[in-house]
Amino acid sequence: MKAIRAGQLSRRITIQQQSPSVDSFGQQVSTWTDVATVWASIKPSVGRELMAAQAVSLDQPTTITIRWQPIFASPKAVAAMRVAYNGRIFDIHSVANEGERNTLLTLIASEGLNDG
Repeated sequence: MKAIRAGQLSRRITIQQQSPSVDSFGQQVSTWTDVATVWASIKPSVGRELMAAQAVSLDQPTTITIRWQPIFASPKAVAAMRVAYNGRIFDIHSVANEGERNTLLTLIASEGLNDG
């Protein structure tokens, strides 16, 4: 595995997790709260269109690389989070701890299917 230079992580992203809260009517709702704001690289791959219930949506797989931090130690917990970047939302589908060395995390995410 090659070392990654700081200049390659040139996008500032926010990792968010879903948190339960109560609205003004006393109903439980889910909101997204910020977990961390980190530097990342974002590399889109080839997208595809999905047809469901007479609506077309775009699945744009994206690879997001960030430096490992202790708060990202559980891949299952990170896979339930999402990435906010420049007004865009990316749903995290899988997480890879590069070489299990706790140096880099690769997030496979998609944009456009839902809002997290």
